[in-house]
Amino acid sequence: MDKKKFFSSIEEAIQDIKAGKFVIVVDDKARENEGDLIMASDTVRPEDINFMAQYARGLICVGLTSERIEELKLPLMCQDNTALHKTAFTVSVDPVKGGTTGISAADRALTVKLLIDKNTRPEHLARPGHIFPIMARDGGVLVRAGHTEATVDLAKLAGFYPSGVMCEIMKDDGTMARVPDLIKFAKKHRLKIITIKDLIEYRRKREKLVERVLSINLPTDFGKFKLILYRDKLERNPHLALVKGPLKLKDEKDSVLVRVHSQCLTGDILHSLKCDCGKQLEAALEMIEKEGRGVLIYLPQEGRGIGLENKLKAYYLQDTKKLDTVEANIHLGFPEDLRNYGIGAQILANLGLTRIRLLTNNPRKVVGLEGYGIQIVKRVPIVVKYNSYCEKYIATKKSKLGHII
Repeated sequence: MDKKKFFSSIEEAIQDIKAGKFVIVVDDKARENEGDLIMASDTVRPEDINFMAQYARGLICVGLTSERIEELKLPLMCQDNTALHKTAFTVSVDPVKGGTTGISAADRALTVKLLIDKNTRPEHLARPGHIFPIMARDGGVLVRAGHTEATVDLAKLAGFYPSGVMCEIMKDDGTMARVPDLIKFAKKHRLKIITIKDLIEYRRKREKLVERVLSINLPTDFGKFKLILYRDKLERNPHLALVKGPLKLKDEKDSVLVRVHSQCLTGDILHSLKCDCGKQLEAALEMIEKEGRGVLIYLPQEGRGIGLENKLKAYYLQDTKKLDTVEANIHLGFPEDLRNYGIGAQILANLGLTRIRLLTNNPRKVVGLEGYGIQIVKRVPIVVKYNSYCEKYIATKKSKLGHII
């Protein structure tokens, strides 16, 4: 069964949320993971709560922003959160007035409405209760790829108050429904399924996530460049663009030479022989200088996105357990490549670039940038000399990561 054809677009899901319908949310089409039944808090009715309890069977929760959690003075259920996914549950709540025991579908629907009503005060909610608020991270799925964040994001994208009701979907035998089960569930109840991965991509393509901070002139060993500092609006990380010459395209056939380089402290700064990163950086700057025009984007994506500490742990595994670079990342619990090129694409757009020649040996980088609307007219290979220390690394990049070397 081709599972991917059963998934809907984010636009379709937003329309259903607007119409007061349920949507099923999973992490990724390719993963056999669990799914949540979600809908906007603004549209929830007692019959919707009853549907969740009868057919989804999981814990019925409400995603709320951190601002709203603070307004209602809802303390976190646990200060030392040791849960697997660090889900930020607050104390559970019931309505003080208007309900009965709090467990009925009508009572729980009332509680949901109270949680999003601007007139609700902390004293209007009894603690503990039968509805479980969860605090979404600020920035939504772009900061934490969780079901809570997806629920809040979808409600907001649909034009509602940023809050949604969610419930894990279980099978008749009490085990968790996986993607094949969720597809059957969706067909039976005429619901759409989407992925958090697609929601992240949807937001990255449509929201301005970087801001230009300052620019300076920077003479280097390779030539004179303009260095522009950017900062992303979510995690406040710095990103750099080294710019050479005028970037305005001369005509519709013109393009600018661009290198999108992932930070590598050991290779770029310490000149490590375990990788070719530093040599690629230098070669790219030389090629841009020779052309007299171009851009090098420098992104803080150490170790293919896993960070410096984890990269060094991966090096340790390579030395002690004889793992290759991909195996070491997986052993540490990471995908083979965690990088995302949305920020890089937004920096290029800020510079006015839409047609580029990309300096890379990595076809995935081409796909990654094109997914954000950058037209890559040519992939320009970077040819550098290798040493005996990085032979296995280069071989792994070719065989497992698809690099053209």
